[in-house]
Amino acid sequence: MENSLIESTTPVYTLSTTSTLSGIPVHSIRQYIDNGLIIPFKKESNRNLFSQVDILRIKYINNLLNVDGLNTAGIRKLLALIPCWVIRECTAGERETCQAYLSDANPCWEASEKGTLCKNTNCRECEVYRIVENYPDLKSFLKTLILQNVSGNIR
Repeated sequence: MENSLIESTTPVYTLSTTSTLSGIPVHSIRQYIDNGLIIPFKKESNRNLFSQVDILRIKYINNLLNVDGLNTAGIRKLLALIPCWVIRECTAGERETCQAYLSDANPCWEASEKGTLCKNTNCRECEVYRIVENYPDLKSFLKTLILQNVSGNIR
């Protein structure tokens, strides 16, 4: 029998299953979607599907809300401060027109104007959206990024 693994960004879970797996109520997950904190996959039937990465993000967001005491506006601002242009290695020219670089109003996946590198990228699969896979919190990610920058080993 062949062992097939599902890619962590593959949307396979319904809202109900995602709620069960994450331990977060359905209504809370809907609020996270409405506030632009997660990007579910939308089927043609308009139903949302979620991936393993989405479940990790949902748990992370819930922790920021219930343990760290942030509200959704604070979480949006925090996510908007992620230096996506460094992670994606955007050129100076790309940054000149990219709202994710020019503004801290929204997370990069909600930027109205994106650089050419990101225009044709599915944000659900982008390394910026997937940070939660490798880092338990934003600070540990930023520490790693800064240390890589200092030693000249940026990806």
